[in-house]
Amino acid sequence: MNIFRHIIYIAILLAAAPQATSCGSRDTSSTTASHNEAPADTLKEILPGAARVDLYRPMLEGKRVALLSNHTGTVGDKHTVDLMLENDINVTTLLSPEHGFRGTADAGQHVKSGIDEATGLPVKSLYSGGKRGIPDDVMDSIDAIVVDLQDVGTRFYTYHITMIEAMEAAARHGKKVIVLDRPNPLGMTVDGPVLDMKLRSGVGRIPVPVLHGMTMGEIATMANGEGWLKNGDKADLTVIPVENYTHASRYTLPQAPSPNLCDMEAIYLYPSLCYFEGTTASVGRGTDFPFMAYGHPAMRDRGFSFTPKSMPGAKNPPLLGKLCHGVDLRDANTDSVIAAGVDLSYIIDAYNNMTSGKATFFNSFFDKLIGNDRVRPMIVAGKSASEIKATWQDEVNAFKTRRQPYLLYPLQ
Repeated sequence: MNIFRHIIYIAILLAAAPQATSCGSRDTSSTTASHNEAPADTLKEILPGAARVDLYRPMLEGKRVALLSNHTGTVGDKHTVDLMLENDINVTTLLSPEHGFRGTADAGQHVKSGIDEATGLPVKSLYSGGKRGIPDDVMDSIDAIVVDLQDVGTRFYTYHITMIEAMEAAARHGKKVIVLDRPNPLGMTVDGPVLDMKLRSGVGRIPVPVLHGMTMGEIATMANGEGWLKNGDKADLTVIPVENYTHASRYTLPQAPSPNLCDMEAIYLYPSLCYFEGTTASVGRGTDFPFMAYGHPAMRDRGFSFTPKSMPGAKNPPLLGKLCHGVDLRDANTDSVIAAGVDLSYIIDAYNNMTSGKATFFNSFFDKLIGNDRVRPMIVAGKSASEIKATWQDEVNAFKTRRQPYLLYPLQ
């Protein structure tokens, strides 16, 4: 079967998206300018699939539709659900991923099902802490699932995992899936170890590198083509692609995709800093600069410190109320951060600068995040970031070859 049979190409322009909102009061105007400098395709207008109502509306005519989305599913200042309802698409159910339909819940926080106050539609949470996937009674009440989520582009970011689970439910019940594609803000880079499937978890579902460089539509297409759905099922899939996007594009997100990724610099650092979630250190949750700093009470004091506090999106952050000594990355060079891909120098620096507690610094979640059980012993043994990166290069090269048939957008 031609994997592009269900791919619709479109040609239309949309005003460039504004900058993602900042968590705190930090002035990000200079950061915005640096993000929008060369390469030139950064300045091209990009149209997300959700804007092409005229293309997906005919596919949904007469169907009861479930929309899997959250606060990132917008076209301009309008939510996709409102756009669909205005265009007489019969949305009967809302499905929500991690952080909830309106995107306010903490990372990993169980979110209850309920009613969306803005539309009055029922919301079924797919991140409630119960059985994963969409219940049979919900599937029996719909004819199609539309997916509109802004993913970040790392293997451990959970939105694409929720999409795959929705595809599995659709395949079992014979329902259609339409993915309204969006750019990958980290789509220019492929790096990090491919997931060792014995460590498959809620933060690692498919055998891809940490930075896979693919959009949600491309992942959906690859998951279908490679037999990654449960029991090797294949969903009836259509992708509405993005216009004027390439994998080299610097795309600035119009909204923070989750409460603690509220600055583009944080998103660029995320593939290198998320591993702190598998340690006793803090990555800045409970501050105005999450994922733009790291620290620990037992790290050597090098002139920067912070104290995590309870706040929306970080109600009970690690090391709450404790003075952490560490490193401030808010002024890191964006181009250098992107070029570094998965950079373990930060985690190595923190480990080496612990004055106590080295033996308990890492926990098993670190292995799930990095995707294998080989990296942690290398850090403990004193290997450098470049030495460790070299160990996964063959995996990255093999993955690039494997994903090539499923790419929907040019690399440059």
